[in-house]
Amino acid sequence: MVDLKAKPFYLTDDDIAWVQTTLAGMTEDEKIGQLFCLVAYGSDEGYLKHLALDVKPGGLMCRAMPAQEVVETTRVLQENSRIPMLIAANFEKGGDGIAFEGTTLGSPMQVAATDDDSMAYRLGVVCGREGAAVGANWAFAPIVDIDLNWRNPITNTRTFGADPERVRRMGVQYVRGVQEQGMAAAVKHFPGDGVDERDQHLVTSVNSLSCDQWDATFGSVYQACIDAGALTIMAGHIMQPAWSRRLNPALADKDLLPASLSPELIMGLLRERLGFNGLVVTDATAMAGMAIPMPRAQAVPQAIAAGCDMFLFTRNLDEDFAYMKQGVADGVISAARLDEALTRILGLKAALRLHRKQAEGSLTPSLDRALQTLGNAEHQAWAAECADRSVTLVKNNDAILPISPDRQKRVLFYDLRGSESFFDGGKTPPHEIFMHLLAQEGFQVQRFDPSRGLEGLMQPSTAVTEQYDLIIYLASLATKSNQTVVRIEWAMPMGANAPIYMTSVPTLFISVENPYHLIDVPRVQTYINTYSASETTLKALVDKLLGRSSFQGISPVDAFCGLWDTRL
Repeated sequence: MVDLKAKPFYLTDDDIAWVQTTLAGMTEDEKIGQLFCLVAYGSDEGYLKHLALDVKPGGLMCRAMPAQEVVETTRVLQENSRIPMLIAANFEKGGDGIAFEGTTLGSPMQVAATDDDSMAYRLGVVCGREGAAVGANWAFAPIVDIDLNWRNPITNTRTFGADPERVRRMGVQYVRGVQEQGMAAAVKHFPGDGVDERDQHLVTSVNSLSCDQWDATFGSVYQACIDAGALTIMAGHIMQPAWSRRLNPALADKDLLPASLSPELIMGLLRERLGFNGLVVTDATAMAGMAIPMPRAQAVPQAIAAGCDMFLFTRNLDEDFAYMKQGVADGVISAARLDEALTRILGLKAALRLHRKQAEGSLTPSLDRALQTLGNAEHQAWAAECADRSVTLVKNNDAILPISPDRQKRVLFYDLRGSESFFDGGKTPPHEIFMHLLAQEGFQVQRFDPSRGLEGLMQPSTAVTEQYDLIIYLASLATKSNQTVVRIEWAMPMGANAPIYMTSVPTLFISVENPYHLIDVPRVQTYINTYSASETTLKALVDKLLGRSSFQGISPVDAFCGLWDTRL
């Protein structure tokens, strides 16, 4: 059922013997445990030992934390696991996906804005090197979703853009870069996000392309990544009705399922049509997109029965483990399907040489060596180059650039921010960094504070037009799970911070996280996208605003949102 000598495993006879011997020696509970990839937010030793010794999961994903905690987490897990564990993280932007000290090379869209495939390769290399340094061996990346719908609230700068060909090329380069460092790539989110305007975290979303359209876009991207040797693919809670119906014409609309639960999409489309032989892991199973189609007791074993090999996270560990065990007992997961999934899990571990490293005693990372790799000079130089080459001047109709404190000393600053993310990690907000950089250059920066007056009682326009030489907006509204739209919410009263003075005072609008804000400020004459709010990117931005370097970025998406008035 699984060819371990073929792509992407390429195992030797000795490696295959380890897989077979290990599988034969597992109890039923150990087999069920291996199906799970759990999550850790910290290095609590008691909790981690409980997982390794009692639950015995196949893998664990680390949320970003200090390097010392990551190293301790991987040490405790690997030292207490009979079967070496897969250690994953969301390596989407760089090594900072697992360790705070890691390099933020750039968001996928920032990388795409350089229009240089080698930058995507570098992103993979940075993620592979820095992840491996702290003990990780599995990258939940690259994201090869195609941002076809600018209203999608979750894809956005997490993608390589809207051009399927660029997404294909850069996805392949990331796979090459990360897997050359001994880390498995997990290409996501099959069958592809970015078509719907809804978020699979909150609802089962839909890839509504026809079969031919899907083949020419997402299908081409996944086929290229498979051909490049991607070891794993992540199945999203996303439906693809056209292919589901073609593969099973008897399906009624109510019976259509997301890929994470769909045998048509996993076994039919991914395995048989695209020829993928590697491991399939579900996306996070606490998402509403998986919970909506069927009861939890049914969905947990159905994910494995449908063809997924690993189950990512749980809603409640004890309950989900019991549901999975019951699914095996009831035959929902056949003995053959269970062994097939476990063969791929163990095969992946063997392909990553985890069993050999365990025997050699080299699975546990060194904190000193990790700190030498995380954020090293070469990686920081790559990040600076990516920032310099990606900042995009989308619209420049009023010739106010470059700016200068000699001509435009008095700056009125509007900071537009979204809600703080649970995973922000206490970083300095971009508006604070940007204001500090402007002040260092000699600008007098005043943050806008809306008055409370209503009609007839608002501040006079001259309070702005006669006191400031330049107005700068900095929008930092990043896409996040559990939100339904990424649009500017203007201040009360009456949109007090909207750009109503731009015909009187030169106005510059900068978006550091979302390339589509022209929908809400269509008549702004100077508009810039940076695709990332890192300090490195903000420094590159200031250099360009002052004319010390040129704008080189190309827009990977239609920043004008398909509208005529955004171009005025």
